[in-house]
Amino acid sequence: MDGDIADLHSKPQGYYEGERTDMLKYIPQGTRTTLEFGCGCGGFSHLMKKKLGTEAWAVEIDPAAAQEASRKLDKVIHADALASMADIPDDYFDCVIFCDILEHLTDPYSLLLAVKPKLTRNGVVVASIPNIRYYRKFVKFVVHGDWQYEDQGILDKTHLRFFTRRSIVATFERLGYGILVIEGMHPTSSRTYRWLNAILFNALADVRYLQFAVVAKPRAGSSGA
Repeated sequence: MDGDIADLHSKPQGYYEGERTDMLKYIPQGTRTTLEFGCGCGGFSHLMKKKLGTEAWAVEIDPAAAQEASRKLDKVIHADALASMADIPDDYFDCVIFCDILEHLTDPYSLLLAVKPKLTRNGVVVASIPNIRYYRKFVKFVVHGDWQYEDQGILDKTHLRFFTRRSIVATFERLGYGILVIEGMHPTSSRTYRWLNAILFNALADVRYLQFAVVAKPRAGSSGA
């Protein structure tokens, strides 16, 4: 069997180490307690501790990354996301964070339901989610018929779910969340894209972005898992 297919969990050096400074602006002012799923080595949660003074919890399934994160954060749970729920207090976190993690899960929907009781009254979920319709990938699989899995990126070989802007909105709304912010990140610089989108009267507006950032809050009366 091809090694790239057999070893689905091998990752290039540095994969777990990013700080994700681009996501800091989506953390609401006044956030004091955070819970990050798939924190890697803890870069983003550590950044929030330094910049915002938060109490930072995290869940990480990779043992080496979890060990490294535990040196930086207040509490790190080494477990599968859903299996960690029993160790996470209810009504405690101002912000639950998913930086490019929901697409790796077999059942991200149950996890989004399960975290609702963990949020404080005004707590929110903050997520970054890759856009499968991103222009450069869109051209490859729509025009050229080329769908090749890679070590990282939108077609990361460990991605199990794929999202568009429309499906992101539908997912959160179906699970009882109201979306406060949805914003494209890391736009393509392609001139061809701009020309094509213009002649199609902005019908490809979402295709411009590599990812979408989402801030969502459970609607009043919506229940968790």
